[in-house]
Amino acid sequence: MLPAVFVSHGAPTLPFDDVPARDFLRGLGGQLGRPRAVLAVSAHWDTDAPATNAVPSNDTIHDFYGFPRPLYDLRYAAPGDALLAREVSGLLSGFGAKTDTMRGLDHGAWVPLMLMYPDADIPVVQLSVQSDKGAAHHVALGRALAGLRQDNVLVLGSGGFVHNLRQIAPPGSPEAPWSKDFAGWMHDRLMESNDTALADYRTRAPQARMAHPTDEHLMPLLVAYGAGGHAERLHSSTTFGSLRMDAYSFS
Repeated sequence: MLPAVFVSHGAPTLPFDDVPARDFLRGLGGQLGRPRAVLAVSAHWDTDAPATNAVPSNDTIHDFYGFPRPLYDLRYAAPGDALLAREVSGLLSGFGAKTDTMRGLDHGAWVPLMLMYPDADIPVVQLSVQSDKGAAHHVALGRALAGLRQDNVLVLGSGGFVHNLRQIAPPGSPEAPWSKDFAGWMHDRLMESNDTALADYRTRAPQARMAHPTDEHLMPLLVAYGAGGHAERLHSSTTFGSLRMDAYSFS
């Protein structure tokens, strides 16, 4: 059975950046093997209720601005899987889930997938987060999706383990102490499978507001946690002083 996986996707330029997280993601697809499909839970699609994209082929959404031109030339035209999209909506019917027949993949989905599975030949369905509903809601979403792993579907959360763009520093800067404090607490709670503490991370975790001024980049981690089991850290690195690029599997 495939694990559920969380990766930090970092800046949109990750495919071009010579950083450890890029090299890790390039090897992750081979490490996991080839799933029959990917359910990508991205921080960059935030809706009132869970939504999946049911499309024949995924457009590449360049949902950012001010970056070098070559980044906008990248395409990841993975096929969609309308049947899987509707299956996921059915599993999440108790959450008011719906399908979207127009949306493609935002950079939270296609940036890591481009590195993991560069041939873009594995069907991909994207699932939105609901950042206003908090951590426990996203753990519950993951629990409802756990059975997909038995059907060789990779549940892939993509966000940021520590994500505060107002605090980024020049490349090569040492990691900020507040980033270390938050990441260490979060790692320990994941390894303990401590649902109660994770659901209440806003009040319990040190430097939670500094590490995540808003919730959306941590919610894909909690979906993957809910969909899996025992946590294993696959990668840990930091760019720009505090942008933590940690990755976990839950199996």
